[in-house]
Amino acid sequence: MSTPAQGTPSTKQGVTARFRIPTMDCPTEEGEIRRALESLTGIQRLGFQLTERTIDITGLPASIEQAVKVIRDHGFDPQPQAAASNDEEHTGGSEGLPRLSLALGAALASEAVSFFSASGTLTTVASMTLAAIAIGLSGLSTYKKGWAAIRRGRLNMNALMSVAVTGAFAIGQWPEAAMVMALYGIAELIEARAADRARNAIKKLLALAPEHAEVSQADGSWKMTPAADVPLDTVVRIRPGERIPLDGVITQGASAINQAPVTGESIAVDKSVGDDVFAGTINENAELHVRVTASANDSTLARIIHAVEEAQATRAPTQQFVDRFAAVYTPTVFFIAVALALCAPWLFGWTWTESLYKALVLLVVACPCALIISTPVTVVSALASAARHGILIKGGVYLEEARNLKAIALDKTGTVTEGKPRLVETTVIDQSINEAEMKVFAASLASRSDHPVSKAIATGLSLQTIDVTEFEALVGRGVQGRIHTRTFVLGNHRLIEERRQCSRELEEKLKAHESQGRTVTLLASELGVHGLFAVADTIKPSSQEAVAELKGLGVKPVMLTGDNKLTAQYIAMQAGIDAAHGNLLPTDKLTAIEDLRKKDGATAMVGDGINDAPALARADIGIAMGGAGTDIAMEAADVIIMNDDLRRIPQLIRLSKRTHSVLWQNITLALGIKAVFLLLAVFDQATMWMAVFADMGASLLVVANGLRLLRDSSLE
Repeated sequence: MSTPAQGTPSTKQGVTARFRIPTMDCPTEEGEIRRALESLTGIQRLGFQLTERTIDITGLPASIEQAVKVIRDHGFDPQPQAAASNDEEHTGGSEGLPRLSLALGAALASEAVSFFSASGTLTTVASMTLAAIAIGLSGLSTYKKGWAAIRRGRLNMNALMSVAVTGAFAIGQWPEAAMVMALYGIAELIEARAADRARNAIKKLLALAPEHAEVSQADGSWKMTPAADVPLDTVVRIRPGERIPLDGVITQGASAINQAPVTGESIAVDKSVGDDVFAGTINENAELHVRVTASANDSTLARIIHAVEEAQATRAPTQQFVDRFAAVYTPTVFFIAVALALCAPWLFGWTWTESLYKALVLLVVACPCALIISTPVTVVSALASAARHGILIKGGVYLEEARNLKAIALDKTGTVTEGKPRLVETTVIDQSINEAEMKVFAASLASRSDHPVSKAIATGLSLQTIDVTEFEALVGRGVQGRIHTRTFVLGNHRLIEERRQCSRELEEKLKAHESQGRTVTLLASELGVHGLFAVADTIKPSSQEAVAELKGLGVKPVMLTGDNKLTAQYIAMQAGIDAAHGNLLPTDKLTAIEDLRKKDGATAMVGDGINDAPALARADIGIAMGGAGTDIAMEAADVIIMNDDLRRIPQLIRLSKRTHSVLWQNITLALGIKAVFLLLAVFDQATMWMAVFADMGASLLVVANGLRLLRDSSLE
């Protein structure tokens, strides 16, 4: 009896053991195992990863041992993860392809002996022997799983193929039986490899993070260390042109960072001391020292991969439909084949051998493999493609639902706007000091304050400051300090009113700025108000284009913000948004989302994943912006835009529409090809060779069609 892999984590209720099942690479096989285990007492959770061909079983130790036995009884070979091979080959590991090649050679030899040799006992024995060898080399796994399914009254692909090959062999069609099983094995191998390409596409990101990091030592030297062994708060060095091995914060240096692997941004981002950097991104032009903030297994890149793997395990609506359809379709075809074999001699005058042969052809043609594999490959390809472009979709259901969106509620700060105040205008009010002096005095006062508005002024002016004495923060109003021989204040409208330095002309200037959503700060002394500094959260360059694209897709954009109504309306006007609602509390946003759903239909909420969490949860799809490195954003939303580019939203909708189209193309292809060959089989125009080629061809067509989404143009 296999025991749980060593080192598996414990839960309060039991333990979690991981097993690798080399022949579990199809959703149908996952479904069989799930149904077999869900009824077992003591099993608390099952976690499937078709990407790795693994299953995590959480439960009591005795129950896990029982689960392993049940899996074996169903024709599979679960291996403890610690002892499992990393080989990705299908049905036979690294020997799979050579063995199937031998099987195909034996099947061809059986056909040749039967066709070219004179009839006789020796010819018959030789043809039978070669056919049996071919079936043994290529079909043991299929037989094992097929007969296990038949014993339990379940009819799956393996059961259909097992019955068809056995029946063909029994009626003397040895070469065809051998060829069918050999070609079926090769088709499964090709399908599994193609499906792995889709499932493993996102895992290629793992190779982007270096396995080693250059770590600072106590004596000041540097040592190459495996990235997995680097502790938190350690300083690592990244040279120009190297990939960053771990998430961290820059402590020394400044450089442009190519963040495309994590955020999908095509343009490098300038980073300096205090900025976050992510594992797998590229340091382009200067040496950096980075303090590690996350382990290799907990990096943003690792969490992206984990989230996509979890999304791959979910069932999209179309996939659920196909699974339900196949559950009815497969037994229906089986009983039709049985009826044909039993009734055709009476109805059509066929011989029993002819009737049985045509019934077996019908079974092979009707095998639902192409139909079942068509949806997961398509969905997984779309999920992987989106993730590589900085769109993290947490399930196939959200991928499909995005095409139905009719309205999108947009938060203002950090979504439509930059989320960072900037100095947008400077105006001289009083000529008692010149403009250059005014700016230096304001910069000197602002640089001493931690207030975001003061920081924006200091950064925007970017001037050499002078000494300020007697500096004092005026809570809620501004700051003051002595420069040279005079006391200056840098404060808000309220402070100037308290000093009785407002005039009608100044009030009009302030009102004009405030109507545009700007925050105004004034520089004043005892001589009067000298200057005006307007700070605003500016609109993102991409917002106008994104809003225009949403409208073009028939989606209504609406702004929901806690800022004042005038600011909301001004920013909305700049972005091209027709409806804007301001002064909203979180509960007000919930009400607004409900109103949009009732009035317009399916609605998405786009926010930062923190303050907007309730609205994100209430919307049909919650979309968090700027999720890179933000744990809360990772948890709060259904879709995460890893950078702050609002244009990813229309890209998501286009991808959803494209995915839906490909899904139904695949379903139509699979069923259409089956229908044509079913008619040929009924009218005696199809052989078992043709049947297996039809099944193989349909499967490869739908897989290739689904894989096209890995390079979908809607994300460019």
